[in-house]
Amino acid sequence: MARIDKNGIAIDEKLYDFLVKEAIPGTGVDAERFFSQVAQLIHDLAPKNRALLAKRDEMQEKLDEWYRRNGAPVDLAAYESFLREIGYLVPEGPNFQISTDKVDPEIAAIAGPQLVVPVMNARYALNAANARWGSLYDALYGTDAIAEDAGAEKSGAYNPARGAKVIAWVREFLDSSAPLSGASWSDVTSLVVAAGRLTAAGPEGRTVELADPSQFAGYVGEASEPTSVILRRNGLHIDIRIDSTTAIGKDDAAKISDVRLESAITTIMDCEDSVAAVDADDKVLVYRNWLGLMKGDLQEEVSKEGRTFVRKLEPDLSYETPNGDSATLKGRS
Repeated sequence: MARIDKNGIAIDEKLYDFLVKEAIPGTGVDAERFFSQVAQLIHDLAPKNRALLAKRDEMQEKLDEWYRRNGAPVDLAAYESFLREIGYLVPEGPNFQISTDKVDPEIAAIAGPQLVVPVMNARYALNAANARWGSLYDALYGTDAIAEDAGAEKSGAYNPARGAKVIAWVREFLDSSAPLSGASWSDVTSLVVAAGRLTAAGPEGRTVELADPSQFAGYVGEASEPTSVILRRNGLHIDIRIDSTTAIGKDDAAKISDVRLESAITTIMDCEDSVAAVDADDKVLVYRNWLGLMKGDLQEEVSKEGRTFVRKLEPDLSYETPNGDSATLKGRS
């Protein structure tokens, strides 16, 4: 295994080449200074880490010995006293406060689902990053959330009977999540933006609005004929797609072709250091995928059901707000 010595640390040649030729260029960081600073950190922290590991081993030996003598704890007061004696438990310190800044809203302010995937697999990483938005129609159609009775089976080609059940379920979801004032979403025949407000053609030609107009976040397309209407609830967004040319939209009264939900807000990209990514080749693969995520250019050729395509990271969604400003919603977790 070829290694390159830099400031007293031995670096695998493949990892070194990746850093110098792929990761560092474009960052404004000088490669030699990078390796110098990394070496300084390693030389400073390595002895401290070894001391901490030795302390952990010593503590584990004391714990093992106690359990061999006593078995499962019965006298919890005595057990706690033992844990404090060996330093496993320490006295509670004074009250304190922590404040942070420059934290992404997905971490600081938005409550939403999180995924965990191995970053070593580019396809999984792309799927997870792109799961910021998901089709509610697809999710309902392809799972057992919709019963397969009364001719609503999901096998084979598209089943209109099952599709009708999906659409009815979604209309009820919209009624509860973003209700209209004086009508149901199932009665809507068109959506229009007028004077910064979302209006819908309801029963008997009546025009209705959202019960809470502040839920209207914006739209894509022309105000008189939007191709997307974006609603907001509890900090998360609902993207109602309108397209009469699709198989779903052409038969829908309001020409709604899909309803997409803001879903996986965050993703943990797991390096699997102790499981899969154990040598330099593995590390380079992990870091290369991570670099692609950070730069936004990660892609993977995928073969599925007899066809091949390239999977990429989804772009952000640009839209117009009710007051006429341009805005974007993130397309990736």
